[in-house]
Amino acid sequence: MRIAMINGSPKLGKSNSSILLTALEGLISNEHEIARYSLNKRPLTPEQYSELCRMDTLILAFPLYVDGIPSHLFRMLVALEEYMKSERQHDIYVYVMVNNGFYEGKQNHIAIEIIKNWCARSGLHFGQAVGQGAGEMMGLIEKIPLGHGPLKNLGNAMLALADNIQTHSSGESVLINPNFPRFAWRFMGTHSFWNATAKKNGLKRKDILRRNIN
Repeated sequence: MRIAMINGSPKLGKSNSSILLTALEGLISNEHEIARYSLNKRPLTPEQYSELCRMDTLILAFPLYVDGIPSHLFRMLVALEEYMKSERQHDIYVYVMVNNGFYEGKQNHIAIEIIKNWCARSGLHFGQAVGQGAGEMMGLIEKIPLGHGPLKNLGNAMLALADNIQTHSSGESVLINPNFPRFAWRFMGTHSFWNATAKKNGLKRKDILRRNIN
């Protein structure tokens, strides 16, 4: 089976989407041929769009942007839809992994519906989606094995996703929270992410909280 893993994150460095794709790739048998595509540096070429039309499976991984999908990924999907309508010659299944900065995985449901509708317009089969909450934790806990600790829910969901991918099966989309207390996630996000990022950019905590009133 020819599988395309498409990283829809706009980040130039390591992203949560790339972490999820790497973890998923480790669950897929070596007998399948996997090609990676990234949208964070330059648009896909016409040759790459044609390659995607010859794949058996597309796996989209991206972060949630305003309850939807990133604009550069949206542009790619619009272009790919036209290629699929003119060049696709066999069935293609689509699987999705979405992560967001909220604690609740259910926040991803609108973005998943957007991809479902795109599949219907493009003549593709929607297989399944995994929507992960607290995505910004991934970079801090990526060394924890899937299925353990805060990644227990994610590990179980990705095992099922990998099985469906390899058999071209469909399943109910899974929207999951981390196995981590919400109050602890909020504390860690505030002190290890927001305040640390502000300090790195020469700001203080009070600068984050300051409101400009005209």
